[in-house]
Amino acid sequence: MDTRDSWSASEKKIARRAFDAALEVALAKTMAEFKSKASAATQPSEMWEVEDFLREQRREIDWMFDYRYSQLLDVFTRLILAGHMDEALISGLSQDKLETIRSYLAYAAKR
Repeated sequence: MDTRDSWSASEKKIARRAFDAALEVALAKTMAEFKSKASAATQPSEMWEVEDFLREQRREIDWMFDYRYSQLLDVFTRLILAGHMDEALISGLSQDKLETIRSYLAYAAKR
């Protein structure tokens, strides 16, 4: 069976905690940027730019945070690359899963 589809109960707990922590970080960053943009807006057109920013952030977060076990290794790679989490949050996953994520990270670093 593919390591992507086989998750032990302890791995599922680790994955959920890491996912939720990363989501909290991403939302906090978005909230801070939203507040900054909103407080800096002085013209009506800038108000709509803030709306556009929020819409784009929502799309990005919805795309980035996909909690399907078949997708989590890709998701964790994207979250690490985006700075929303570090590898320490997923320690405890199987060596195969960690190696897959590390290989994805190494590939991304070469690009």
